[in-house]
Amino acid sequence: MPYVAKILAVDDEPELTELMHFHLVRAGHDVTTAANGWEAIASVKQRRPDIILLDLMLPDLDGFGVCEILRRDPLTATIPIIIISAWASTDSRNLGLELGALDYITKPFSPQDLVKRVNRLMQARAV
Repeated sequence: MPYVAKILAVDDEPELTELMHFHLVRAGHDVTTAANGWEAIASVKQRRPDIILLDLMLPDLDGFGVCEILRRDPLTATIPIIIISAWASTDSRNLGLELGALDYITKPFSPQDLVKRVNRLMQARAV
């Protein structure tokens, strides 16, 4: 039985959070969503997910800011973050990884690939 992860999917595009929610729940995970950066931070502090899927272009606090805030707090500093962004530049990828993201996926992405990456990450952490 694969590890069931509590996942927070953060994106301001409802169609995309619905897509991630659908595929990850179908794979057996427990998924909640947030539509902006401050909502994501509140959700992380309240629910403490096992993994965060984080868009960079958010309406209030961007994903880079969310990463920075979460990494500075000892209670959230070790939660794995996968950035999912339309920004495909090497600079944005490098900055995201420097700020503590574990992985970087560019949009559009394959939902099956996302599920595989999440499953691999959760299996590696369970060992």
